[in-house]
Amino acid sequence: MPSLTRKMTKTGTRLRVLATFAAAASLTLALSGCTKLETHSPSSVRNAADASTAEAGTGAGAKGAQARAGGLGTVDCAHTKCIALTFDAGPSENSARLLDILKEKQVPATFFLLGKGHIDTYPELVRRMSDEGHEVASHTWTHKILTDADPDEIRDELERPNKEIERLTGKRPTLMRPPQGRTDDTVHDICRELGLAEVLWSVTAKDYKTNDSDLITERVLDQSSRDGIILLHDIYDGTVPAVPGIIDALKKRGYVFVTVPQLMAPGKAEPGKVYR
Repeated sequence: MPSLTRKMTKTGTRLRVLATFAAAASLTLALSGCTKLETHSPSSVRNAADASTAEAGTGAGAKGAQARAGGLGTVDCAHTKCIALTFDAGPSENSARLLDILKEKQVPATFFLLGKGHIDTYPELVRRMSDEGHEVASHTWTHKILTDADPDEIRDELERPNKEIERLTGKRPTLMRPPQGRTDDTVHDICRELGLAEVLWSVTAKDYKTNDSDLITERVLDQSSRDGIILLHDIYDGTVPAVPGIIDALKKRGYVFVTVPQLMAPGKAEPGKVYR
């Protein structure tokens, strides 16, 4: 389908440019010290839930901390080296192959999907992601930078993919990832209103800058640690071919792959808060 190929190439190029500007903007903010983003780790969510359970005296203990991870049975991330694979900006022409790999490897992932040109172009892949046990979440409708938008625009960017995902899967998203990771108090407030928690990342391969699958793999492995949230983009040509090697290498290191909600179990991400 040549027209779709051209469309995805154009989209990928646009997002590469946006990501480059984002890196520069983030560095400027960090150096200036003019912003401070409060984030919460997966372990802090688990610990808070366990403390609440203990205080309530329900006796749930470790059993309550277990989450089902793909075909691997139950996993207690408080006592297991868990890690989460996440993919932004799909679905795309590469997503079917990615889903095949994840199914073969029995690995669940979290997909932060774009609306325009993606959800509306590949609805069958959105359904498949959900049907095969992956977490389906939002990456906005048009990849608009939310911190540059007014409140009504922010709501529209978040509500449109939510409605389409719910229509296709029967499940309303509870997670979103802001484009370029850029967020602020207004975004937090609207996410709280819409029942969405914001999820950033702790590992990035910067696959928007390279199609070298070996380099993408190397970057992920160098940065990965327990409770990590790995950011990848299945819209780029070098990313999906890197996934089998990433999975195999991390499994050899003793990691178990889970979705973002499973990483936080028995706790849950709270709408309006930011996690990484």
